[in-house]
Amino acid sequence: MRIKQTIEKVPGGLMVVPLMFGALINTIDQMHLPFIMNALEALGVSPTEEGYYEMLRIGGFSEALFKNGALVLIALFLFSAGSQMNLRIGGSALKKGVLLTTTKYLTGLSVGLLFGYFFDPMSGLFGLSTLAIIAGMTNGNGGMYAALTSQYGNRSDVGAVAILSLNDGPFLTLLALGLLGSSFPIIAFIAVLLPIAIGMLLGNLDSEIREFLKPGEILPVPFFAFALGAGMNLANFFNPEVVAAGLTIGILTTVLTGGTGILVFKLFKEKSYIAPVSEASTAGNAAATPAAIAAAASVSAGSGMMSAGEAASFQSIAAIATAQISIATLTTAILCPIAVILVDRYQRNKGIDGTAEQTEQKKTAERKAVESA
Repeated sequence: MRIKQTIEKVPGGLMVVPLMFGALINTIDQMHLPFIMNALEALGVSPTEEGYYEMLRIGGFSEALFKNGALVLIALFLFSAGSQMNLRIGGSALKKGVLLTTTKYLTGLSVGLLFGYFFDPMSGLFGLSTLAIIAGMTNGNGGMYAALTSQYGNRSDVGAVAILSLNDGPFLTLLALGLLGSSFPIIAFIAVLLPIAIGMLLGNLDSEIREFLKPGEILPVPFFAFALGAGMNLANFFNPEVVAAGLTIGILTTVLTGGTGILVFKLFKEKSYIAPVSEASTAGNAAATPAAIAAAASVSAGSGMMSAGEAASFQSIAAIATAQISIATLTTAILCPIAVILVDRYQRNKGIDGTAEQTEQKKTAERKAVESA
């Protein structure tokens, strides 16, 4: 059976499919069907505090992995992702990576700021939250970026992915929420950043460690996705407001982050715009960010820097925000490649080959000028 290939046919499938499956089982659990509970009781499963028997709460390794394991697995993912952030990259790739990361982050932050100003930042238009907007718009799909730039871009476009890895995980979203007025103590930032920082340090000190940890960028994803889904109700995905919110984030991400990226590249005299359009997506792993932010909010409430009510607000919107970001991932997985193809066709009509480095294009143009003279 080709289960993995089938899952990967779904945009962001390694994240979205397990998440939906976890949500399905949790939804069945919350229905408390008598024949399921009777079977679980007969097997010796302990009841929950409310007196119910649930498939995801049977104790042992199963409950630890499939119900309660999300944060640990996300931490492992962040550690592994950090190890792949290669600081030894070429100047052109470094320039593009910094431009793309900064532009995408500031665009998502600006949209989140405007949304929070005009609507309720916790549950505004379509049930959107500032958290969902920033998490969805600032975290690009690195795998899609690498695939698109490999086909339509040049070497420095592809190399920029080393810097773009900085937007993996909840750190930039946590920073943005702090800038927008939520009070997180320094330790909350350290707690999020430390796995990434240690992974980055080890990966850059020893290439063998980087290679050893490389599978950790992918392997934990379906597991923490399932665990995140195990805290959600499948009805969330069929809620018209959630679908509308996810589509809104997806469209804004492709149009605005892609558009501002093109403008910045134009400002810095870049001829090809394949890279900024390739980054105009929402990463599947961005769906893990709301849970991480909710955990950071709990730390803040415990230290007295955030009220218990504000922390509870972040925790209450985590599941909805996760569903919205998952839909945004699917949306951008369709829109982003289409946008890249259109930009490539436009550029080629203008005589710009996106697969060639700018220096190569300049030499080619000079040679043609000399030949025609």
